[in-house]
Amino acid sequence: MVRDNSAAYQLLDLIQGSVITQAISAAATLGIADVLAAGPLPAEEIAKRVGSDPEATYRLLRTLSGCSVFTLRPDGSFALAPMGEALRDDAPDSMRGIAMLMGHPLLWEEWGHLIESVRTGAANLPKLRGMGAFEFLMANPAYAAEFFQGMGSLSGAETAPVLAAYDFSRFRTVVDVVGGRGTLLAGILAQTGGANGILFDNEVATADAPAVFASAGVGDRVTIEHGGQFDTLPAGADAYVLKHVLHDFPEPACRQLLHNVREAIAPDGTMLVIEYVLEEQNEPHIGKIIDLWLLLLLGAKERTRPQYTELFAEAGLKVTRVIPTASPVSIIEAVPV
Repeated sequence: MVRDNSAAYQLLDLIQGSVITQAISAAATLGIADVLAAGPLPAEEIAKRVGSDPEATYRLLRTLSGCSVFTLRPDGSFALAPMGEALRDDAPDSMRGIAMLMGHPLLWEEWGHLIESVRTGAANLPKLRGMGAFEFLMANPAYAAEFFQGMGSLSGAETAPVLAAYDFSRFRTVVDVVGGRGTLLAGILAQTGGANGILFDNEVATADAPAVFASAGVGDRVTIEHGGQFDTLPAGADAYVLKHVLHDFPEPACRQLLHNVREAIAPDGTMLVIEYVLEEQNEPHIGKIIDLWLLLLLGAKERTRPQYTELFAEAGLKVTRVIPTASPVSIIEAVPV
């Protein structure tokens, strides 16, 4: 990338970011980081193992070495840099899935229409695909698998920081609303020891959940109930968790979902919303990028603390505190009023 300090060349660095995205995606799809896990290798050997062209592989790795993803060693071989470790499929906070997704031709095509969403303020995917985002994913299962794997890699990296930032031990029953595979709920139950959990989501989303709970050793304390985002929720629990749910919907739908929580929650219960909470300052934040993604695909958005406070109040819920985590997400704690 360009290293000139002038404003024009700093801008050029940003403009060329799309090229770096594709390069990282190519490396992730080929599985290069996994090949290098055991130690440095020359490009020829890497290419042999991943089934690529040796010269082109060298050029790809040379570029990404300049971005600190890989390291070009004095002997001409390549090794993993710390960022490259996160491209390994078995890394604790692996970003391989999201890297592969961000280079996918279908997603690339969708981002090419961002300007239409900026002009209209509405999602462009329905116009491009002839159907909504969720319908398109259901109609294209192979792409859906890659999409959810990619988003899951982002969400999975947030689990440990969330568990470290909040004490869930006081809760008796935790309902994970639209909790998918149940990774977060499994972590909460493993941390608390005595609580029971209810995973609430549709049947397709929860298909892998029993294995997740069994692996965490909490299968005997979890019930799986099936339903959609706007269905009546399991009633009477003292904790309701919504992780990356509200940001998928505009205000009227969020109000309905929050009203359902308010109807179900115990009088002394707590709602925990885990989202990117945007600051108004001119600071970079992944939530601001995801915000544009939500605009493009769903016509939805990320929100600030005042926006969440107002939204919750309309549903009879009061924000008590916002807890930052070591990841980009925060935990918004609210109680019924």
